[in-house]
Formats: sequence, structure tokens, C-alpha cells
Amino acid sequence: MGSDNDNAGETILKRLISLAACAALPVSLLLACTAQKPVETAGANAKFNTDALPMAEFMGHVVDPASFAYWKGSGTEETPKGTKDLTPTTDEGWESMETAAAVLIEAGNALQLKGRPRAPEADWDKFAQQLTAEAILAKAAAEKHDKDGVYTEGAKVYLICTACHKEYVIDPGIKANGPAQGSPLPDWPSDVKVKQKAYKPS
Repeated sequence: MGSDNDNAGETILKRLISLAACAALPVSLLLACTAQKPVETAGANAKFNTDALPMAEFMGHVVDPASFAYWKGSGTEETPKGTKDLTPTTDEGWESMETAAAVLIEAGNALQLKGRPRAPEADWDKFAQQLTAEAILAKAAAEKHDKDGVYTEGAKVYLICTACHKEYVIDPGIKANGPAQGSPLPDWPSDVKVKQKAYKPS
């Protein structure tokens, strides 16, 4: 019994001595006396493979289908029978819009993975971040079944896409090959011309 009590007493004494020693240190060193948990680096073991999906396929199989699916449910379409409202009319239709926007949210993240950004990388990352930010708003509009919101946010997604394509696809193509050559575009149909002349922007 005496041995156990002696050991316990020594342990307590050692702790008191350690505390006293720490108390005499400056604050900056005092922090070192506190037991620190090892800091874990987030994603230290993460692995990803961007080589498996070249950029053209990433756009063709991920970004484009999601964008078109969202735009397909917003605005109107001119048909031989008149103007067709593209707004979803079922819960399933609105759910598809949400899904399309969700894919675009993650597409913006995935475009920034190592190996994907093109030079200038700062612009690339900026466009990718804008895509995610706008797709979040687009998804929120679809969740609320907000017809006008879906149209507005979808248009903003379109502007981000076209601005990015201009910098990374169109302008480099013109620089490398010159302006596109070929036959001139056909003229607008007569009924469309009438509507264009009658159109008055608000």
C-alpha cells in the first residue's frame, strides 16, 4: 500500500512542478506547454483523375448537357404554332432543372482541379468560380419554381459560358487560323424579320 501511495504522490508532484515551470514562461512559450492535437490536412489522401476525361469530353458530357437541360426549361420558344412557354409544369420537370443546376455547381469546382485550368489560370479559375456561384442561384430559382428567376439566372449562366469560350476557344482559334471562312449565313425568315422590326426593348 505504501508503494502505491508513494508513486501517486510522485506523479502529483511531477505535475505540479511542470505547471509551475510553465507558469514562469512567457505567454508565447506557455502555449507550448498545452498538449496539441496533430493537425490533419484536409484532403491529404484525396485522389482524382482528370486525364480520364479530356476537356472536350468534360464539356460535351458534363457541362453542355447540364446547361442545355436548364435552358430547356426557361423562357419561350417560337414554333410554327406560335410561342411556346418552356417553363416546367410538373414537379419532375422542376426537379430536372435543379439537377441540371447542381451538376453545373460541381462542374465549376471540377474545372479547377489540378491539370484542368488553362493559361491564364487566374481567368480560368475566375470563370469556373462564377459558374458555380451563378449555378447556385439558378438551382435556388428552380427550387422555388420561380419562372422569371430561372430565366434570369439561366441567362447569366449563358453569359459566363460565352465569355469563357471567347477567351479560351474562339479568340485562340482566330489567332491561330484567322477568321472563319465559308458561305455567308442565310437570311432570317420573313416572319422573324417582322417580329424583329416590331420588337421594342423595355
